[in-house]
Amino acid sequence: MRLQSGCDRQVHPPPLFLTFVKRMDAYIEQAGLGQILEKIRTGKRLSLDDGKKLYEHPNILALGYLANIVRERLNGDKTYFIYNQHINYSNICTNLCKFCAFGRKRDDQLAYEMSIDEIRKKVRERLDEPISEVHVVGGVHPDLPFSYYTDMLRAIQEERPGVHIQAFTCVEIHHLAQLAGKPVDETLRLLIEVGLGSMPGGGAEVFSPRIRKLTCEDKISGEEWLRVAKIAHQTGLKTNATMLYGHIETVEERLEHLDALRRLQDETNGFLAFIPLAFHPKNTELGIGRSNTTGINDLKNVAVSRLMLDNFPHIKAYWIMLGQKMAQVALAFGADDMDGTVSEERITHMAGGETEQAIGHKTLIRLIREAGRQPVQRDTLYTVLENC
Repeated sequence: MRLQSGCDRQVHPPPLFLTFVKRMDAYIEQAGLGQILEKIRTGKRLSLDDGKKLYEHPNILALGYLANIVRERLNGDKTYFIYNQHINYSNICTNLCKFCAFGRKRDDQLAYEMSIDEIRKKVRERLDEPISEVHVVGGVHPDLPFSYYTDMLRAIQEERPGVHIQAFTCVEIHHLAQLAGKPVDETLRLLIEVGLGSMPGGGAEVFSPRIRKLTCEDKISGEEWLRVAKIAHQTGLKTNATMLYGHIETVEERLEHLDALRRLQDETNGFLAFIPLAFHPKNTELGIGRSNTTGINDLKNVAVSRLMLDNFPHIKAYWIMLGQKMAQVALAFGADDMDGTVSEERITHMAGGETEQAIGHKTLIRLIREAGRQPVQRDTLYTVLENC
């Protein structure tokens, strides 16, 4: 190991640090994870069997130590955040997944859709803030025409010129291609022309056909989600990816999901970040009789994701889903991003999420610093805007 000083001379790690590393490595050996530690130290890819061993291992601190090795190798002490605004334009949806409290039939008393003017108003309400990203997600609406979506992107750009718009999951893009009557790649190019800058990672859920049949039978398959993501990457768009955990999926199905993402990233290098999403059961059909995920489950999914997705540059601790306190802890378990300021996030909160709907950038900076990390304000594509 060689540290650089300002004059580029060799600086050896202090003896106390080396002693700490040796003791921790011995601790990992005693926990039965020595072979996995060796793979991590030498940069070798973990197998699905390795991932299963990590998921089933009872020592959460050992998992955190392993994940932190990879986290700091890729991102050091940096923890990223973005000044962003969420707009959920409609919850009317044809899929009505059993794990979702957001989607509604058109005649439901809680159904809503925003007009283009209402979307303009939402953007104008925050023009005094230094927002660099507008994040747009909605349901698979049965009636809105393709022109609604292009008009929406144009309107956002007109109200806030130059803002990066991260919009439409792979599920929505598949639907928009059908509305446009064009292949996915042509549909994406039309959207890019009017302002689409990147895509969020929602709708992935768990790729397992068994899970999708039981929970979201009307949604596109996991295979189709991956196909749309691949086309988006080939078109030049960066995207995120997610996994919804903590419902009826098995450990093996989680790992197959992570492996499918890892293989696509090998091929396209188009994913920016992975976001493990904890299932919120309240007000969902699937959630009857189920409880929220535990803190241990949350931290395991962050840590295992960081260790398995060796080709993903970033892992998010999405505070909207985890809560601020757990998101702070996750920064020591592989996560290097806390997402952003957000505003009026409806998807999680309709499922009983009790976190705030928005927090200020000063609060994010404080949370990151308290966790012993260096806050870094970024844009959507992870260009550093300010070291805070």
